[in-house]
Amino acid sequence: MGFIDTLSITASGLTAERVRLQAVASNLANARTTRGVDGGPYVRQLPLIESVGRDFGTELERNLAWAQVTEVANATDPFELVYDPSHPHADDQGYVKYPNVNILNEMVDMMTTARTYEANVNAVETTKQMAHVAISIGRG
Repeated sequence: MGFIDTLSITASGLTAERVRLQAVASNLANARTTRGVDGGPYVRQLPLIESVGRDFGTELERNLAWAQVTEVANATDPFELVYDPSHPHADDQGYVKYPNVNILNEMVDMMTTARTYEANVNAVETTKQMAHVAISIGRG
């Protein structure tokens, strides 16, 4: 595996985590949105990330995998029903449907995403340092 492969794999991870963080931000921003574009409450967004492998090279290189966001799906968790007959979006029984967004889960997702992003940035920095050392050895 070369430097370019390492940077490419890391870049795919950074891109996937950026999409994941955008979904978390959208979920947090709309955690109390009772009416969306479709007329119902906001639905939690979940990016689905898959590893996409490449089959080439030696046995060691055969298991390389790139991260790829395949889709951003809607969560299927039930909406939160809150009794509030004075709310403008209450139904006939006085219940309001709130989004299926749990703030605690979103915060955990945000922290995990930030740590994963940071690990990928560190991998890029280490790869750059290794490349500089290899170049300096070649000149030596």
